[in-house]
Amino acid sequence: MKVILRKNFEQLGQIGDIVDVKDGFARNFLIPRNIAFAAQKGNMKALEEEKKQLAKKKVKELQAAEKLAGELEKISVTIPVKVGEEDKIFGTVTNQMIADAIKEKGYDIDKRRIEIVEPIKSLGIYSVNIKLHPTVTAVVKTWVVRE
Repeated sequence: MKVILRKNFEQLGQIGDIVDVKDGFARNFLIPRNIAFAAQKGNMKALEEEKKQLAKKKVKELQAAEKLAGELEKISVTIPVKVGEEDKIFGTVTNQMIADAIKEKGYDIDKRRIEIVEPIKSLGIYSVNIKLHPTVTAVVKTWVVRE
């Protein structure tokens, strides 16, 4: 049975590919999970429309990510931590601590998007990357200070 892929499927191909699969696999797995359509003229037109909508959505997401990156570049966050001898902090500064500090500034960022290159284990100023989009990364200045 020939099907048109609606989503990227690792074993078969990319969106819009027409692939030949066994009937049972198409009817029982691909079609019910909205991974593929049966290859028919009407479905081809529907897929083209979905591609247009997806392209518009991607452009909007990219513009929103670039705007948010510009705003995040302007802010800096301060994280107060408990300090022992020789200004060594207890534990490390985590993604969640940085996400909470950014949230206090009015931006809701998921902690999984925050990338800390090296563990932050001492006082100082650090640059933390926030991956907002596959092509857009913002850098936020993070101050780690004594509580």
